Amino acid sequence: MKLPIVTVLVAISAILTTLISAQASEQEADKFITDLMNKMTLEEKLGQMNLLSIGSDVTGPIVSEGVDEKIRKGLVGGVFNTLTPQAIRKLQEMAVNETRLKIPLLFGYDVIHGHRTIFPINLGMSCSWDLDLIERTASAAAAEASAEGLNWVFSPMVDTARDPRWGRVMEGSGEDPYLGSEIAKAMVRGYQGDKSSQEKQRKDHVALDKVLACVKHCALYGAAEAGRDYNTVDMSQVRMFNEYMPPYKAAVDAGVASVMTSFNEINGVPATANKWLVDDVLRKKWEFKGFICTDYTAVNEMINHGVGDEAKVAELAINAGIDQDMVGELFLKYGVDLVKSGRVPQAQIDAACRRVLEAKYRLGLFENPYRFIDDERWKEQTMSADKLTLSKEAAIKSMVLLKNDNHTLPLNPKKKVAFVGPFVKDQRNLLGSWCAAGEWQKATSVWQALETKSQNILYAKGCNITDDDALIKRLNPDNAMLSKDEKSPQALLDEAIQVANQADTVVAILGEPFGMSGEASCRSEIGLFENQLNLLKALKKTGKPIVLVLMNGRPLTLKWESANIDSILETWFSGTKSGDAIVDILFGDANPSGKLTMSFPVNTGQIPIYYNAKNTGRPYNEKDKYRSKYLDAPNAPLYAFGHGLSYTTFEYGYIKLSSNILKPGETLTVSITVRNSGSVPGVETVQLYTRDLVGSITRPVKELKGFQKVALNPDETKTVTFKLTPADLKFYNSDIKLVNEAGEYQVFVGGSSDKVKDAKFTLRMD
Repeated sequence: MKLPIVTVLVAISAILTTLISAQASEQEADKFITDLMNKMTLEEKLGQMNLLSIGSDVTGPIVSEGVDEKIRKGLVGGVFNTLTPQAIRKLQEMAVNETRLKIPLLFGYDVIHGHRTIFPINLGMSCSWDLDLIERTASAAAAEASAEGLNWVFSPMVDTARDPRWGRVMEGSGEDPYLGSEIAKAMVRGYQGDKSSQEKQRKDHVALDKVLACVKHCALYGAAEAGRDYNTVDMSQVRMFNEYMPPYKAAVDAGVASVMTSFNEINGVPATANKWLVDDVLRKKWEFKGFICTDYTAVNEMINHGVGDEAKVAELAINAGIDQDMVGELFLKYGVDLVKSGRVPQAQIDAACRRVLEAKYRLGLFENPYRFIDDERWKEQTMSADKLTLSKEAAIKSMVLLKNDNHTLPLNPKKKVAFVGPFVKDQRNLLGSWCAAGEWQKATSVWQALETKSQNILYAKGCNITDDDALIKRLNPDNAMLSKDEKSPQALLDEAIQVANQADTVVAILGEPFGMSGEASCRSEIGLFENQLNLLKALKKTGKPIVLVLMNGRPLTLKWESANIDSILETWFSGTKSGDAIVDILFGDANPSGKLTMSFPVNTGQIPIYYNAKNTGRPYNEKDKYRSKYLDAPNAPLYAFGHGLSYTTFEYGYIKLSSNILKPGETLTVSITVRNSGSVPGVETVQLYTRDLVGSITRPVKELKGFQKVALNPDETKTVTFKLTPADLKFYNSDIKLVNEAGEYQVFVGGSSDKVKDAKFTLRMD
């Protein structure tokens, strides 16, 4: 269909007008910043590169001191951990009214999975496989944070992670780079707006309900050796670019405003001083235009890495292209001498200062330093009804039904149910780690939700979260909920057995305290605590059907539990409305639809374990001893990537391909029928994987390339269709070039990575 020439001309005119307007806006911003910088001293430029913490959240060895005086001297570019409009206004007034050049401050905060209204931890959110939902939660968090006066959030965290011992797996999206990339883009859109709205922001400034996002931790932080935080990372560039870099690049492509460097080293050089990473990759290869900050005192910590003294590490970081030093203040301390001695070019300082000022201009702070500070908007946005509704929706969709033998779930409301465990009445742990400004007292516990749902319920605490005194000492006062009950462990256990014997079904709610996941919260053993496992074993002896509800921030080892417990529901730490969501799923008012985004190992000896591994020259064969395998455990995980059950069942047909050959410029259509073969409506996440059977470098046995959520009524069948192009099959070769290679491919479609149908096609590049 041909469009009328007038319509075409009008469209072209509109595009040109937009481009000209954007260009004019950029020229206006450039002139403003140039004029401002011409007035700045070297010390004031270094001040813009100084990011300080003012608040109670301290995640490093240094606490910012004398901040007010530094602000008045123009030696602070931004602060974080300051909350409430009143406190933020006070500091902004100080910067604007009491400094020589009246340059406003940036206000940042770790808004990881919600701000005041808390959503499920990010690992849980990723298990929803719902990009629209994830974008909406980030948008809601931005609205709350910006209403408080914040304009910058240290999120999304997109580190690919394959070792559940690492506490920070709770902040990310699991083990897969493709899904991690899609989630990274969704979160950037939620915080900042989509690409079209970001283009508009260049002219009209960031919308009042949006913030600047900061993707972290660049790069490779999720691959810390031994799953131990801040530890060494060492890998080939082939692995970097194929498996770990994609989510960071996706965030950059989505327009993320800032990047935070990671604590670890890359190719033997700490990320914060790594010119190859910061300048060659981020700025040149990926064309990142925003500003780059360090993590908390990362510049100072390079001394422990062994690359120099204070002055040297400051020099290395500035020359690498770092724009802001978080808390360490070494740029401020040594910057003037470094420039005067010629060790740091003046142009390097100017470029860093300009990028920070550009962010402030984009936010509209020079036009109105207080534009994000609004007491009325803060009251209106904070924990509003729509956000609480969204919190419950997100919680429901993030939960994963790992096992459900004998249709133990959903519970029958007419039968008596005993709820046992230290998390039944708990509120604090529901928010999880990195819960920002969330107030745990406002979270809905499982018991609170049950009291409005059913009268046919019993309760017993059963045990403490842990009886390990050494662990309690290490974690308190971070988690007062770890304090032991006045009753003895045996008395608690006896009460639980007595209550269980009165019930038809037992629901045990167990897991980790929130303080055992998150930053600096790594574990060498990732099972339930011994006293919790003893409780389960005692409950098992009653002969009652048992449902295990898990609250935790990482995959757990559940070998005994999986073999002996009837049903297992993974709820993670699911936020403000946790209790309502859990109860709705337990009683069948909601049907679980979550799918794992991180494999659950059988035991810690399998770690790292992930679905998209590579084959070996001696792949697994149960009958052959001399193969790649364990003597005492299977190679496969307990629960695989993509696994997740429903209260209904789904049947997959056979894969249909539009062609057996895919060529450049063409699209291969992959279709499959999915039928709800059960008795209740359900939602299935249909997953598409491929395998490159022969390559110039070794390739993974499976790679996620697409997914779709499909809602089906009982006995309803739908055809799910995917589109594959040669671009979807590209990978980085040994020369770190993104290429297609002709050859034979497998395509897999199914409800999890280990339960798929397959077909083959050929990619031709002629």
